[in-house]
Amino acid sequence: TGKCYHTFRGHSAEIVCLSFNPQSTLLATGSMDTTAKLWDLEKGEEVATLNGHSAEIITLSFNTTGDRIITGSFDHTVAVWDVGTGREQNLLIKMPTNNNATGKDELSVQRSSPCPCLCVQLWNAVTGTHIATLAGHGKEVLDVCFDYAGQRIATASADGSARVYNARTKQCIAKLEGHEDEISKVS
Repeated sequence: TGKCYHTFRGHSAEIVCLSFNPQSTLLATGSMDTTAKLWDLEKGEEVATLNGHSAEIITLSFNTTGDRIITGSFDHTVAVWDVGTGREQNLLIKMPTNNNATGKDELSVQRSSPCPCLCVQLWNAVTGTHIATLAGHGKEVLDVCFDYAGQRIATASADGSARVYNARTKQCIAKLEGHEDEISKVS
């Protein structure tokens, strides 16, 4: 019908990313104001504000059960939050800010930092330990996502290609080429 059910107000700066939980009962928004907010879709009300980043939040995503949310920020951190309490559960990554020749030290879980990233680092969200490095792109990786079953990982790159990796073996199983310019999002 095109009817607007709710307008969510509460951030003090632009909203740059959003995500629905798997049950479609909550909406998470990430903002230039350094916070993420959780919104009840039925009531149209703010449920929680996630505070802890010192720079804008550029990406966020719920886990497959919807009880955790991961946020990535230009402060070079990725945090895991408990959706029920709004508390930070784990700081996954404190990314180095130095530029090196490979760019392999400057990575996040969902989206690359503003510095050149040619690969993706995978981390255990519970323990914060490094699992694997996914390489293969010729330019920056601009977006990353898991499929809903958690069996595949897709990457989008400024090199105009997307790649699909097997989440268990960490091997590239598909190279998707054909775009003439960068691919900024993958889902």
